[in-house]
Amino acid sequence: MQTFAEELEALRAEGLYRSMRVIKGAQGSRVELDGKQVLMLCSNNYLGLADHPELRSAAVFGVAFGVGSGASRLVSGTMELHEKLEERIAAFKGTERALLFNSGYAANTGIVSALVGRGDAIFSDRLNHASIIDGALLSRADLHRYPHRDMAALERLLQDKGGNGRRLIVTDGVFSMDGDIAPLQDLVRLAKKYGALLMVDDAHGTGVLGPTGRGSGELLGVMDGIDIHMGTLGKGLGSFGAYAAASATICDYLVNKARSFIFSTSLPPAVLAASIAAIELVDSPEGKELREKLAANVALFKEKLAQAGFDTMGSETQIVPIFVGPADATMEFSKELLEQGIFVQGIRPPTVPSGSCRLRCTIMATHEAAELEEAAGIIAQVGQKLGVV
Repeated sequence: MQTFAEELEALRAEGLYRSMRVIKGAQGSRVELDGKQVLMLCSNNYLGLADHPELRSAAVFGVAFGVGSGASRLVSGTMELHEKLEERIAAFKGTERALLFNSGYAANTGIVSALVGRGDAIFSDRLNHASIIDGALLSRADLHRYPHRDMAALERLLQDKGGNGRRLIVTDGVFSMDGDIAPLQDLVRLAKKYGALLMVDDAHGTGVLGPTGRGSGELLGVMDGIDIHMGTLGKGLGSFGAYAAASATICDYLVNKARSFIFSTSLPPAVLAASIAAIELVDSPEGKELREKLAANVALFKEKLAQAGFDTMGSETQIVPIFVGPADATMEFSKELLEQGIFVQGIRPPTVPSGSCRLRCTIMATHEAAELEEAAGIIAQVGQKLGVV
């Protein structure tokens, strides 16, 4: 049996070893890393709200309610700000209710494992986030994974699988490693046709996509067809935590059944206040300007990468992967870019399948056009040197 140290050494040899890099100071489009300023191209802080003055001020206001919440929501940890944020999220998503969770992982594992169980069936896109898969495994429902965005395959599964139990179709709205969008119109149609619930994890769409930033459902005109809107507060909204937005009945059911909700100390007041401020900002004229700037930045960056001959893997959003293939080449690419002042992470197994490693670039509204053009030029030079293009 291998020791832990031997397993770690094997990961290093395969180019799969992971370690953390420490950023000095606040999150922004440029950060200090290892003593030098670098361009941030791997943050989910898409609108640049993580260090926005209004969120900072709101967090300070939140501290007036204390530092911690003291307990789980069902004991004594439900405070005025929890209810206010949940009401704001429900209004934002157009649902009867919303329920806060402490992270996207906690939300997905809690929601999925609460809504279905033994004798029920889950239909999950093969590229869904790991937290969805973990929630499915915890639920002990029958898990059926359909090929990525393949609606014909999903319909065949719905026809043949699931028996008489509950059926849950679950998908990412924006796929976090590819940057493409789920075919939500077809998913809504299939859910209605086969009597299934539809859950959409819109962690990477919330605040960013759609005319008013409501996410991928708004972009595709199907907000009302989604039964459970899951989203995070820590990406486009710049804060922390996650939520389910749904009917009053489903939210009440989750309060009683979702273990990650029941057994977790609730979010602290400063985070709640900052999250409320973030949604207000997304709904403001400044939020609209930030979404427009982000869209322009994404278009520019993709154009420059395409001109250089890179494969961006069908990205439709601010998540822009650059296909490399082998893990070792991907990490060498990332290392050389960092040496030239560009911070972008290489993505390897188990996050993506072997042979499909990539650089995962993420664009922010606070990037300047000139620095994105310069970054694309450097990426092209390094890519040519390493034989990627």
